[in-house]
Amino acid sequence: MVPRYVIDFKLTELEMYKTDVLIIGSGIAGLYTALKISEDKNVILLSKTALTQSNTRYAQGGIAAVTAESDSPELHRQDTLIAGAGICLNEAVEVLVNEGPSCITDLIDYGTKFDEENGAFALTKEGAHSQRRILHAQGDATGAEIVRALSKCALSNEKITILENHFTLDLVTHQGQCIGALVRKPDGQVIYIRANAIVLATGGAGQLYRYTTNPEIATGDGMAMAYRAGAYIKDVEFIQFHPTSLCYPGAPRFLISEAVRGEGAVLRNIKGERFMEKYHPLKELAPRDVVARAMVSEMESTGSTFVYLDITHESEELIKHRFPTIYKVCLRYGLDMVTDWIPVAPAAHYIMGGIKTDLYGETSTKRLFACGEVSCTGVHGANRLASNSLAEALVFGRRIAERIGELEDIGDEVPAVSFSLMRQHTMNNDTVMERKLRLQKLMLAHVGLKRSEKGLTKAVRELERYVKAFRMKVEKPEEMEYLNLLTCACLVANAALFREESRGGHYREDFPKRDDLVWRKHIVQSIEDGVLEERNTNEDE
Repeated sequence: MVPRYVIDFKLTELEMYKTDVLIIGSGIAGLYTALKISEDKNVILLSKTALTQSNTRYAQGGIAAVTAESDSPELHRQDTLIAGAGICLNEAVEVLVNEGPSCITDLIDYGTKFDEENGAFALTKEGAHSQRRILHAQGDATGAEIVRALSKCALSNEKITILENHFTLDLVTHQGQCIGALVRKPDGQVIYIRANAIVLATGGAGQLYRYTTNPEIATGDGMAMAYRAGAYIKDVEFIQFHPTSLCYPGAPRFLISEAVRGEGAVLRNIKGERFMEKYHPLKELAPRDVVARAMVSEMESTGSTFVYLDITHESEELIKHRFPTIYKVCLRYGLDMVTDWIPVAPAAHYIMGGIKTDLYGETSTKRLFACGEVSCTGVHGANRLASNSLAEALVFGRRIAERIGELEDIGDEVPAVSFSLMRQHTMNNDTVMERKLRLQKLMLAHVGLKRSEKGLTKAVRELERYVKAFRMKVEKPEEMEYLNLLTCACLVANAALFREESRGGHYREDFPKRDDLVWRKHIVQSIEDGVLEERNTNEDE
């Protein structure tokens, strides 16, 4: 059983810092929300590594928002609902598509420079979008440009205190509300940061899997902390595997943006044959879960570990101008996008579920908010529409700032919160690395693109054995990250075993059909209530 806290402590014995709002995470969700809140409140923003190290930095494709006259919020809504496979929350999608465009204006005001053509935004198209509505920057470096602009603003803002290399261990709760967090400073000292509101903007959990497009920092910290603090976790069985990550000896699983297919690239099996027309009428621009499973089917039938992405029929000028980062990375490993087919394979990319929130980002634990990939607002349903993630972080970050403005001060009194499991034994670094790799292999084998009762049951039982690691004393960030991954792995595997159908990013070989009659609902988990079901109340899908 996962315990309430990962360390033993007495709150009254820890050095205390006080702020109006504590934001944990420094990607687009954390930075933008901090800037919005700082208009009238003081903020401490924590980054567990360097400020600019986040999933946002690696976002290539762009950000989806209605800016063209030929487009409309209604079309964006329809595309999002179709991709979400029947369980998006309609109200959340309405918020996203209608409020997203004004957030783009905010980004520009903060200094973000989007690519333009003939005096208008240079828009591209990605999988499952009916219109060209994806804004991008520096070709394929959208995330890096957004982080650059927002970081610059945050660093110069007197109301935002940025603490880099500070690892958040756990959230502190008292009498049903979140009152702060336990934080490990770079020198190892544990402190207590007290705040009127806490915003989790910690990103995803791609490191659950051996092959992922996410950086090493994506270890599910926020979701794990929120679960241990009593918040509800929703829809985590839906994991999006990006179809096209670089799969080449000696190279990392580098993301090859969906925008490459949006600009005309096609997929070929190792025999050189195009195959997507066999699987979906939208071919290469079908929803990501469809493309990823089609690729795996081709790989299995041809005995290969990859397929090819081919954009050689497009001009050298387009390739180099539109995808400069991808082109340079491929070239580094001896692959020229202009003349070579690029070997690719699916890799874990995004978790559709997360910490359940309302339409203002507040969780079931009072004063605790969540924003970005760590949250589950209901926008993404069972399968996120490409490039909706950055837009979601902005829209709900701004709403969080509005809601936090209504909260009263909790005062300075430090309650006598404490916790102890009498932890003695510690993990050494080699053991942590072994444990993490074993967990990643287990998740890849049994909780990956294709799942079954037999494999999921094996994974759940094995993970139950791993949970004894929580009784060990942890001191280093890597050890804490492992415990967070373990928490998330248990949540994902349990939800995947519970859902006996296939939908979006969740595919059961033993239940290959989507079942709206029984399973048009959500799986919600909490440390106190276990596994719950929540009906989807949408009427027009």
